[in-house]
Amino acid sequence: MQKILIISTGGTFNKIYDPIAGDLIVEETSRAVREIASKWLSRFELISIIGKDSLAMTNQDRLELLSVVTQTEHEKIIIIHGTDTMHVTAEYLAEVEIEKKIILTGAMVPYSIDPVEATANLTSALGYMQLLSENGVYITMNGLFSSYDKILKDRSKGRFIRKK
Repeated sequence: MQKILIISTGGTFNKIYDPIAGDLIVEETSRAVREIASKWLSRFELISIIGKDSLAMTNQDRLELLSVVTQTEHEKIIIIHGTDTMHVTAEYLAEVEIEKKIILTGAMVPYSIDPVEATANLTSALGYMQLLSENGVYITMNGLFSSYDKILKDRSKGRFIRKK
């Protein structure tokens, strides 16, 4: 099995409660991702960059992500990303036509509050990565797997759905 690169950019997936601020903050070392991935039998490398809620991500942040994706030798990449602007980043990466398999995933509820969804989404991304035969940008969320342009976040339902 090829080694997979996991790039953690922050997002709800990595949020923890800060008792001093009384708020949820992005834990920048990606402790949640490390904890889940440590149980896998597959080989992976994890890097943490950006460390923001996706609503705070800028084009400069996306450029940094693009730089990491294009410069790595890895051909299989899973990106942990906030759900609010996941589609923006996916479109940004797809425009470049990178010759790699890239899956974006995240969580609607922080791993630190309820680990089930975050774990399911990340492990689904790993499973889907094993089945991909074509390069491109994909999203894996809430049991859905598809090209980035066929899945969207339905804010009214609080989950991702297939585009009609």
